[in-house]
Amino acid sequence: MIEFPDLVAGGLAAGALSALAALGGGLLRSRRQQAVQREEIARLRAQLDGAPLAFTTEVEHLAARRVPAAARQLAHPHVMVPGPLNPRNAGTPLGVALDHVLKGMRTELAAQRTRIDAAAQAGMRGATREIQAALYRLQDALRRLQEQYDDPELAQTLFQLDHENEQSLRRAQVAAVVCGAWVGLARKESHLVDAVTGGQARLAGYHRARVHNHLETGTALVSHAVEPVAIIVAELLDNALRHSSPDTDVTVNLEQVHHGVCVTIDDAGLGMTQDERAHAQRMVAGTEPILLTDLGDPPRMGLAAIGRLTRQFDLSVDLSSPSPYGGVRAVLLVDGHLLTRIDPAEQPPAASAPRSTRKSVPAAVHSYGSEQVEGAAPAGSGHHRPRDAKGLPQRRRRTPATAPAETATRPPARRPEEAAAALGALQSGTAAARARDEDAVPAAAHDSEQTDYEGGAAR
Repeated sequence: MIEFPDLVAGGLAAGALSALAALGGGLLRSRRQQAVQREEIARLRAQLDGAPLAFTTEVEHLAARRVPAAARQLAHPHVMVPGPLNPRNAGTPLGVALDHVLKGMRTELAAQRTRIDAAAQAGMRGATREIQAALYRLQDALRRLQEQYDDPELAQTLFQLDHENEQSLRRAQVAAVVCGAWVGLARKESHLVDAVTGGQARLAGYHRARVHNHLETGTALVSHAVEPVAIIVAELLDNALRHSSPDTDVTVNLEQVHHGVCVTIDDAGLGMTQDERAHAQRMVAGTEPILLTDLGDPPRMGLAAIGRLTRQFDLSVDLSSPSPYGGVRAVLLVDGHLLTRIDPAEQPPAASAPRSTRKSVPAAVHSYGSEQVEGAAPAGSGHHRPRDAKGLPQRRRRTPATAPAETATRPPARRPEEAAAALGALQSGTAAARARDEDAVPAAAHDSEQTDYEGGAAR
């Protein structure tokens, strides 16, 4: 039999062995945990040591790539701004902070661009004002010379100089309008066809434009809409003439529509791509701010000027449709509240203006091009001008109509050859005839800012 003391000793030995085994296992686990902790500490330390380098690289990417792209995007919306160099930084505090930097830079840069452009426009407004005043003085001087001398050759040279001066005046006026200046001219109510042909006469290639008048006789513009319509027509025609072959015509149709009057201009030129047409439509709509830096070098101001005027005078220009002749179709809509009626017996349109094809007020609205008529020689604003042998518009005073029947049965406009042949007799008239003509033309028509469209180069 085993004695009791032996049992106790065996139990104690077994307990000691168990305790030693447990202690050894705990030591092993502790060592493994320490190893894992040392690895984690090393990894964290490596991350901490590499963080400054990653931050520096991300900031360098911001300065070298993202900021320049964001600056270009202000002028060219199609430019894409790259994201963070490390995609994992997107949405992190670092990525959000860098995005805030870009946003603040865009806001400040846009404000500075607007301020600088406003200063440039103010400077150009002042310059164009002085240029316009000088050109008006030159125009008056040329007019006085035309009235003073009767030599046909000298008169023809003066007419050519006056037409060149008129083109310079138009460019200065367009630049002033783009820069926020008022049109600067006070007109009285005028026949709409006179405003259209007045804008036509401001252009070098005006003889290529064929105006077809399908309006009711006496359709006119209210006073404050006369000059804007003339400017818009001149710019639309200028684009059509510049971007079409010199041996092609530009067709202009004046049509009565439900909401007013449409002036439709069709050319047979190069046309525009879809993107170009969309850009042009945004420009003429006048809904976007105009910056001189966005107009190119040299600045192309025609569409920008149209946009200014359409917004200021509640007009509408559409360039969204191609012309049936392969070029561009431009449609100017003049709403009814800008229209009025002038008695053609009391104030007839210019003698060289295209005759209306309408015999009476129609019951239904006619479609574009429903009637055809041969266009007459263009007439502009200011003094009425017959054409000389070279096709330049010449000044001729208008005599008042004596009866409504005479207005309805006026003879067609003279051909350039006939006008040139009659020029000598016209300018060598007696002093009494000149005095009678002076009575027929308001004195305000001789001021630097004329108040009526009578044909020829417009002020």
